[in-house]
Amino acid sequence: MTRPATTGERADRIARRQVDKFSERRRELGDAALQTLSELGYARTSLREIAQNSGFSHGVLHYYFHDKVDLITYCVRRYKAVCVQRYDDVVTTASTAPRLAAEFADAMVSTLVEDALLHRLWYDLRSQALFEESFRADVAEIDASLERMIDRVVGRYAELAATPPVCGTAMAYAMFDGLFQQALLRQLSGDPAAPDDLHTGVVDMLAIVTGTRSARERGSTGAATAAPQAAGRRSLRPPAPRP
Repeated sequence: MTRPATTGERADRIARRQVDKFSERRRELGDAALQTLSELGYARTSLREIAQNSGFSHGVLHYYFHDKVDLITYCVRRYKAVCVQRYDDVVTTASTAPRLAAEFADAMVSTLVEDALLHRLWYDLRSQALFEESFRADVAEIDASLERMIDRVVGRYAELAATPPVCGTAMAYAMFDGLFQQALLRQLSGDPAAPDDLHTGVVDMLAIVTGTRSARERGSTGAATAAPQAAGRRSLRPPAPRP
């Protein structure tokens, strides 16, 4: 015979349902606001503008989010968590080092092409953290989650390649992050070579940070490939002035 719930237990269940409904509503509002934020960026967007573009009232947004900082950090945190899970799936399923490198590079290129505006929002938020203290704790936490993801990718690649990493996690993350940010700038600028160059760069970088590609190999292949890659890529730099 089932014991009837006590008053305290019933109150706990009601409280949990209320928390779940609040969290679900925040997710719904955050997903609706994400598109507007990614298109306009932090500086050019207010809660009122987000409300106008998302179909929700300004009052509703203000009830679920304290301010614009709360909303934008919530949105970016949720999206980056999805990205981390995508890369973790690659780590879990890959059975060889070359396959892991190819699938990780595929995932990086896919999100570069499909989600460029969302990644732009992340870099916008990270830049704002240099000026606004209210962003710094959230940005540091998101950065740490991405760094841990890179550590898992590099660690698994090194395990499959039977060679230890040759640099620390922070350095590896900085290199992959810089590689992706440069590719994002080129992608947003309309450079058609950006996705392919990112794919090549990610595969090469995994080999470099694990020491499976020696400095001698990098030197010999770099000279051979630099010219055709430069010829096939539209540079973002303006031509140097004539003397």
